[in-house]
Amino acid sequence: MSQDRGSVALKGFVALFVIFMLAPIVVVVVVSFSAQGFVSFPVRAFSLRWYHRIVEYRPFLDSLIVSLQLALCSTLVASIIAVPAALVVGRRRGPVADAIAGFILSPISMPLIVLGYALLFYLSWLGFGISFLGLAIAHTVVGVPYMFRTILGVYRSQPRDYEEAAAILGANQLQTFAFVTLPLIRPGIFAGALFAILISLDNLPISYFFGSPATNTLPVVMLSYLEHQFDPSIAAIGTVQMVLAMIALAVVDRMYGLRRLNVT
Repeated sequence: MSQDRGSVALKGFVALFVIFMLAPIVVVVVVSFSAQGFVSFPVRAFSLRWYHRIVEYRPFLDSLIVSLQLALCSTLVASIIAVPAALVVGRRRGPVADAIAGFILSPISMPLIVLGYALLFYLSWLGFGISFLGLAIAHTVVGVPYMFRTILGVYRSQPRDYEEAAAILGANQLQTFAFVTLPLIRPGIFAGALFAILISLDNLPISYFFGSPATNTLPVVMLSYLEHQFDPSIAAIGTVQMVLAMIALAVVDRMYGLRRLNVT
């Protein structure tokens, strides 16, 4: 009897937690269809006017293009860094490998506002300053740990027998990587790249430090818009971002299966 009560209590707690987490998202989605000129809940009348506002307000589209370019560029560079780093660390154990992994993962443990502040001064000292290149470098620093951790987990979950068998059969290191290692870690690369892209698109603190009229990202423009206007267009573009993220995650799950990505 006590076990049944405990099970019911646990299910009730989980249900309340899910409602608590989903309620703000549901409110944002519902408000995005409001016909009123200000944010209010509950919604009295529904309309698509704020989705039209996304297209009409030019800074939204311009910043979205910058955000997409930035996400793709930073993710590409992050993959060039994270893949070899994960391969080197993946087959090694010991304090040196752990220290390297900890160093690569360290940006995750730092507040982004502190990291952005430090990168702004450092990159300005190097001569990059507030520019698209400086912004891309900063986003790459943030994206590398996510790609590295995902690829490392997938690579370590694979047995070494495949690579050893390829070497015994006469394959050189490049052939082993291209025909054995790369297909094995491809799900990790794909999932890590997706995480890096989503983190880049959603990054506000670092983008705010490096933003300029020519390189403002979508989160920076949304924040600036909210400082002067308080209408449901922000809820509309936020809903679009959530839908895109859900589609991307569905694609990953469809292609590789999120449960098969062993990143422990």
